[in-house]
Amino acid sequence: MFRSSLAATVLSGASALTFLAAPAHAVGPSGLVAHRAVYDLELKDATDRSGIAGMYGRMVYEFDGSDCAGFTTNFRFVTQIDTGDSTRLSDQQTTTFEDIAKGTFRFETKSFTDDQLDKDVRGAAQDNDEGLKVDLTQPAAKHVDLAVSRFPTEHMLDIIKNAKLGKSFFEARVFDGSDDGDRSLVATTVVGKQTGPATDDADAEKAGAFAKTPFWPVTVAYFNEKSAGDAMPVYRMSFKLYENGITRDLTMDYGDFVLTGRLSKLELLDPKACK
Repeated sequence: MFRSSLAATVLSGASALTFLAAPAHAVGPSGLVAHRAVYDLELKDATDRSGIAGMYGRMVYEFDGSDCAGFTTNFRFVTQIDTGDSTRLSDQQTTTFEDIAKGTFRFETKSFTDDQLDKDVRGAAQDNDEGLKVDLTQPAAKHVDLAVSRFPTEHMLDIIKNAKLGKSFFEARVFDGSDDGDRSLVATTVVGKQTGPATDDADAEKAGAFAKTPFWPVTVAYFNEKSAGDAMPVYRMSFKLYENGITRDLTMDYGDFVLTGRLSKLELLDPKACK
């Protein structure tokens, strides 16, 4: 799961599905597969307030590792933004490492505008029954105590588990190191009924061996922890989710503008063996 801090993981994982290539690429009991997915981004909608006349780009999401050794995610989100008067290039590069068994998470995000570094956020988090402890090292040393939270891969696995159980709605607090790395967000997740690709499904064929495999339509809305009543989410993401953690047909709603992400290339990576 990924949440670009452009405005945000995801793409940061009781049905009987059969994946044509899953057994050879499964990374462990979780069922998640190591993979690299490339998405072509386009502007779907923008309000006048956004100041955006046009926008396009590319997102590369690489998920690797194993249940026993932990999971590494490399994520790059590059967009060219046209304001009508000028254009600028935005480039976000994120690397995370998550050890579910130990409850640890490391993160580093660098954000560039026109090749100039705007922000560099680095830190580590430890989750236990007493809460989430975050130690930031960049841009300055800082310690933050937060409520117990899920990390991105844990949250992906929660979504898959609930989808299998037929549970269409659930809520969780999620920490992914986005933005300034000092807060978690409340994520409300809606899971639709499992279905297969329609004949006009735009990027189904790009899923390779999984092109005709059933998936769940999923929408995750992220809210600030202190939001109350009918508060608007800070970010909303919809996607089609396979049981192995691969996603496609993304819609990323940042409030003032909406991007779509079509899967253009999917590569399965060699699994990391547990010793």
